[in-house]
Amino acid sequence: MIHAVLYEPEIPQNTGNIIRTCAAFSVQLHLIEPLSFYLDEAHLKRAGMDYRDIADIRIHPDWDAFLKECKGELYFTTRYGHLTPDSFVYPTDRDIYFVFGKESTGIPKPILQAHQDHCIRIPMDEKARCLNVSNTAAIILYEALRQRNFAGLSFTDKLKDGVLLY
Repeated sequence: MIHAVLYEPEIPQNTGNIIRTCAAFSVQLHLIEPLSFYLDEAHLKRAGMDYRDIADIRIHPDWDAFLKECKGELYFTTRYGHLTPDSFVYPTDRDIYFVFGKESTGIPKPILQAHQDHCIRIPMDEKARCLNVSNTAAIILYEALRQRNFAGLSFTDKLKDGVLLY
């Protein structure tokens, strides 16, 4: 299974967008507290739309509590990373977790230093500081799913009334 981990998220709209992405990609979402908003906040509901009902969301009181439950390989997205998302061959025989930092400060440096070989950076213009966390999550998760040939995901779409588009 593929997991997305939000380390102390601060902006409900970003978390809502990531909830929607995780639901659409069948990715389990982990939220590391403290959160800077309530999960029932109006902005979160709007961004996540009705996907909260199909999203698999786990909440952990802190980083250490998350690590105790984590049963797989961790990857960290950071501007300090030196490897691109496609530089890794993500394992298919165990769970993988992609950790995304809080919007204001990212993932704490001591955590990153302990996992330097699993730090991912998305290449971008040198004048740009960073991408939005929800965009970063979509890019990273898509690459991991691509490597797994989008296993379990649908390649067809249906209209709301059940009629195929083609």
